[in-house]
Amino acid sequence: MSPDPKQQPPTRQDLARYDRQMRYPPISEEGQRRLAASRVLICGCGALGSVLANTLARAGVGKLRLVDRDFLELNNLQRQVLYDEKDVERTIPKAVAAREKLQRINSDIEVEAHVVDVSAENIGTLAEGVDLILDGTDNFETRFLINDLCIQQQLPWIYGGCIGAEGQSISIVPGKTGCLRCVLPEPPPPGTTPTCDTAGILGPIINVIASIQACEALKILSGNSDAISRHWTIIDLWDNHIRQVSLESLPAGTDCPACGRGEFSWLDGSRGSRTAVLCGRNAVQLSFPARGPVSLAALEKKLEGMGQISRNDFLLRLTTADYLVTVFPDGRAIIGGTEDVSEARTVYAKYIGN
Repeated sequence: MSPDPKQQPPTRQDLARYDRQMRYPPISEEGQRRLAASRVLICGCGALGSVLANTLARAGVGKLRLVDRDFLELNNLQRQVLYDEKDVERTIPKAVAAREKLQRINSDIEVEAHVVDVSAENIGTLAEGVDLILDGTDNFETRFLINDLCIQQQLPWIYGGCIGAEGQSISIVPGKTGCLRCVLPEPPPPGTTPTCDTAGILGPIINVIASIQACEALKILSGNSDAISRHWTIIDLWDNHIRQVSLESLPAGTDCPACGRGEFSWLDGSRGSRTAVLCGRNAVQLSFPARGPVSLAALEKKLEGMGQISRNDFLLRLTTADYLVTVFPDGRAIIGGTEDVSEARTVYAKYIGN
């Protein structure tokens, strides 16, 4: 069997598409070859994640592993740059739509799509073999989980978050910088921070923060990790404010629960929930990691007469008068029409079963 051409070192002709990038001295041909050999996990393919994936694919990062739990809706298109109206009409998961688009953008790289919720049970497998993790998530539980894994595995990762017109980013390199828990020892209590529903979100801040994250990733992957920011960067585009809080006083090895004491309570599963109220969606995600896979074909037959049903290879959707129930092959479900977890569980039990 002949070797996979994508596994071979790129030739000068292969690198020609990155000519303008290689002309930048810190990158050069050597850095570009490093990018081609790099593997990146992007957690979340929504607003930040779609910009991150688009930028790194065009930059020539050799392998992108995309992970997202959700499917596309029309209101995503305001800020999620990889998708269009046809993707929404097809009712396909974001990770799958992103992979299709990226393969048309750059056929020289490898793109994987995983339609799962990042959890303590699967994050180790998802991160296997990668050189860096990028945060495109929308919740602190997943970020704390990523932080735990990266400290344990000594993997760099780039945190990013946006709400309204404000966004922020932190570059975390275990052994060289502090970690997320050095800055934020505990996640904000539920209901204490604004959400997409309460504060809205502007597309331009997404592009700014994701571009900062992507540039920090390119520094690390091209062999220029000394150039990363040692600041917590906070930008408000509406009020035209840029703040940078120095993190030099938070070196690795401080009395931090994660990078100081090696306590990985999010990674070992002792903290974190299996439900999530989805930002800006009036929906609740329910996960059941102990359960086996669900046959969508069998479920479709079971639900006949219960409402309008549509199904593809990736999900089944049931539309009733009050709810939009989306079920994935791993048994995970998104219950649209409520933000009450108890109500969502009742709806799941009614239509899917206990």
